[in-house]
Amino acid sequence: MKTAQYVIDFAIIFSIVLFVSVIVTSLYGFFMHGSGAIDWETSVRLALILGIVLPWVHRRVDTPNAK
Repeated sequence: MKTAQYVIDFAIIFSIVLFVSVIVTSLYGFFMHGSGAIDWETSVRLALILGIVLPWVHRRVDTPNAK
């Protein structure tokens, strides 16, 4: 049960972070370089890292006797 919830949390956070970082890198490329190129490598890397770390931290904080 905990694994299934962790996977769901990962998928939700991954999707949100990927969407936001794609928009941010696209706007950055458009305004700073004149082209709306999306930096997929940075976007996916950030989404993976935050998708793994944030649910893990959330579980650690919610655990009553976590040390």
